[in-house]
Amino acid sequence: MMMLGCLCAMAQTEADTDSIFAISSDSTLLKELAPADTIALRDANQMDVGRLAADTVVAASSVKRDWSTWTPNPQRALWLALVIPGGGQVYNRKYWKLPIVYGGFLGCIYALSWNNMMYKDYSQAYLDITDDDPGTASYNKFLHLGRTITDSNKEYYKKVFKNRKDKYRRWRDMSLFVMIGIYALSVIDAYVDAELSVFDISKDLSLKVQPAVIGNPMTENPIYASSLGVNCQLNF
Repeated sequence: MMMLGCLCAMAQTEADTDSIFAISSDSTLLKELAPADTIALRDANQMDVGRLAADTVVAASSVKRDWSTWTPNPQRALWLALVIPGGGQVYNRKYWKLPIVYGGFLGCIYALSWNNMMYKDYSQAYLDITDDDPGTASYNKFLHLGRTITDSNKEYYKKVFKNRKDKYRRWRDMSLFVMIGIYALSVIDAYVDAELSVFDISKDLSLKVQPAVIGNPMTENPIYASSLGVNCQLNF
């Protein structure tokens, strides 16, 4: 019986030892394993970490941006508007302004090309009418049907062609300045719109006008020490 009890105690001790070894730390387990088993276990851990990182990236990319709480950056809107005409309006999500911006640019480009063409034509006609070469007569296409230029009306047509040449040159330059102005306005609009995107326009904005008694500290006379006035109070 005593031998049987000793054998049972030894068996229980070996079982406890196996359990302690089974729940030991990873470093102890790696020391006890063979080199090939250690490499396999490390690779399995790395695969688990990589799979966890991939799942995290997928989960982060699947989260959609809440555009209702998004506010534009004024500096970024300014640079986009400077580099790309209308880029600031697109960044601010004000797409309805794009037809206005590009419509202004297209109108100015058309006016610039048209006035430049007319300026060149009248400039050439003025040069032809002022020289003594009868072979250069491009001015005839500007005359009405049946009209001819003679010595009696030559000075009149010189004045007409010169005035029209100067007029179309002035309109051409004005078209260029207007296009630059539209570009500048688009840049300013993009920056100001981004700055005012966080401006409070709630119902708390109010202006109250009410009568008030205004004191006058410059006099000691009780009659003139106070006067009636209007108090304006702006809440924002």
